[in-house]
Amino acid sequence: MYLSVEKHKNNLLVQLKGELDHHNTEMVRQKIDKQYFEHRIKNIILDLRGLTFMDSSGIGLVMGRYKNILENGGKIVMVNDNEYVEKILKVSGLLKIINVYPTIEKAMENI
Repeated sequence: MYLSVEKHKNNLLVQLKGELDHHNTEMVRQKIDKQYFEHRIKNIILDLRGLTFMDSSGIGLVMGRYKNILENGGKIVMVNDNEYVEKILKVSGLLKIINVYPTIEKAMENI
């Protein structure tokens, strides 16, 4: 699992590559939340284009960040062009509550 968490103005850009599963979601959650709360960032952009696998714990990770964002008056968006990940997001219902964009630039324009 590759994880990059970078601050861009008032946005936290989280890039994930590899497998997001029960083996690593807790580590990913801790790193995202640490940056989010320490820097009082308003919005999160999750770049999922590099994921090769995602299970229900990955869905839970996204939902938990969504809840944090709502409580703090921010927005969360996802970047994805991966058909496999799109199917998981669709089945989980996340596409009904979180907008998805094909590029980071488009996501930043709409956050």
